[in-house]
Amino acid sequence: MTELKRLEVSLITGRTIEQGEAIEGRKMAQGYVEAAGVVYLDPEDMEELGVWEGDVVRVETDFGSVLVYARRSPDAPHRGVAFIPMGPWANAIINPSTDSIGMPSFKGVKAVVTPALGEEVLDARSLLAKLRGG
Repeated sequence: MTELKRLEVSLITGRTIEQGEAIEGRKMAQGYVEAAGVVYLDPEDMEELGVWEGDVVRVETDFGSVLVYARRSPDAPHRGVAFIPMGPWANAIINPSTDSIGMPSFKGVKAVVTPALGEEVLDARSLLAKLRGG
């Protein structure tokens, strides 16, 4: 049995133009998944992990786990850094604590990325239902 490769990364989240456009459209549409249900990785990290553009990967932190599509980062090189646009996919894996400042930390979260063979990225509605326990 082959052991899945794993990649330890520092996860950051933030806004993107594509995510902003999709959120203004329809949050429950497939376009929102394609804009925010993704993780941008350094091309060399993708090669090391054995994933291609569009493959489904699992991103896990101490706070949760989520399935997203792997994308080649247009801002490479930045080995060991992963970026997920803000949205329910990022929110599922960041620390919900605000440390009394009213906003959780969206930067520098330790994460592990693994291939998710045969699994599917949930749309926003399904992901939110899963996070609520439904």
